[in-house]
Amino acid sequence: MTFDPDAFFTLHQDLPREGPGEAADVAWATELAGIGPKAVLADIACGPGADIGALLTAAPQGQVTALDKTAQFVEQARSAWKDDERVTILKADMARVHNNYDMIWCAGAVYFLGVTEALLAWRRSLRPGGVVAFTDVCWFTDAPSEHPRNFWEKQYPAMSDEAGIRARVEAAGYEVLGTRRVSDQAWENYFAPIDARIADLRPKADATLCAVLDEAEEEAACWRAHRDEFGYLLSVVRPK
Repeated sequence: MTFDPDAFFTLHQDLPREGPGEAADVAWATELAGIGPKAVLADIACGPGADIGALLTAAPQGQVTALDKTAQFVEQARSAWKDDERVTILKADMARVHNNYDMIWCAGAVYFLGVTEALLAWRRSLRPGGVVAFTDVCWFTDAPSEHPRNFWEKQYPAMSDEAGIRARVEAAGYEVLGTRRVSDQAWENYFAPIDARIADLRPKADATLCAVLDEAEEEAACWRAHRDEFGYLLSVVRPK
């Protein structure tokens, strides 16, 4: 399907999240990494800023720099956090991260660069002892069903399994401090608002918008039917 930005943002405008996640993911990752109350954190490809609050909970006296290259998401995040001096929202490319951080957080977007490539690019932006925490979709089975296999071959041809993610981390010269699978609730935090938006838009949608709605519905239906076969893995990693 040809990407149509107007149709995409008709569906995604002002949604709370742009991918599966929950505050418990951030809490687990920051605790494992030993993030202190004055830590300096980056939220890479932050979308509308859904994880900023949880990052601030982990570092209440710290600073969060959140960046995204999509203007609409940057505007939404800035509106939400404009009164908090601890937060800086930038319109920037995730491949070009500046400054130095105790932790780089990237939820659901590392595949744009590739795990190894992202970790290599971000290494120079980590303080001594700093970590990267990221989620990446992967297979939980060696024999996925036809529906999810076909769906993800189109969406993410390089998708691997949990061992494959670890191998890509190690190829970048990092060690894995810990991993855990993102919960069903984290997925529903993303899909439930989209379901509601689709129901509102569908009756008056033209062909272009219908195609976007159909693809979003397929993604949700695929996960709900095959959640035991794939999902997001949250990894906390540190340069060796």
